Amino acid sequence: MTIEKMDDFFTKRIDNYENQMLNHVEGCREGYEKIAELIPDNCENLLDLGCGTGLELKHIFERFPNLHVVGVDYTQAMLDKLCENYPQKNIDLICGDYFKVDFGKEKYDCVISFQTLHHFSHDSKIALYKKIRNALKNGGCYIECDYVAKDLAEEEFLFAEAKRIRDEENISSETLMHWDTPCCAETQLRLFAEAGFSSQEKLWQVAQTAIFKMNK
Repeated sequence: MTIEKMDDFFTKRIDNYENQMLNHVEGCREGYEKIAELIPDNCENLLDLGCGTGLELKHIFERFPNLHVVGVDYTQAMLDKLCENYPQKNIDLICGDYFKVDFGKEKYDCVISFQTLHHFSHDSKIALYKKIRNALKNGGCYIECDYVAKDLAEEEFLFAEAKRIRDEENISSETLMHWDTPCCAETQLRLFAEAGFSSQEKLWQVAQTAIFKMNK
């Protein structure tokens, strides 16, 4: 695997992205259906982080055709494709770094992310989870579907490799790069707890694709 800038990686692969996710990443096709089932029945406003082309929204809109969605993604090409996929839906899109975008306070009934956070450090994820918690209304929930490491040993190896490559290529830790550094499920649950969610649990897993749900 070659390390690339995040925006460059996804822009280059936009034409085959949906086929890759649906047919070649084990667990994703089922995950898109499962995450839609977990959205609370009373959800009216949803924040989708790393929304990509909106594959996860297909089944969500089947349940909530009038749902208001705010989608955040780092790659404009992905957002352009999302607009093509859902031209008549109530969607506001933000092209930006979700670590820096202001989500507001107590605005959303539910926040989701799908296969987007397995590139980042523990500390940066905790900071993001705190922002997510603050953006949720009281009683709201955050649902994350992501690629998880098989165990702590694999997690530590991948993080060490990422650091080695960044050091060798003199890449700043602030530069968003595409390199997989998934956490194992146990680490993920710890990070959610450290961010202050009142509860956190892993609800589902196929291969290395897992879904977690956290309540504010």
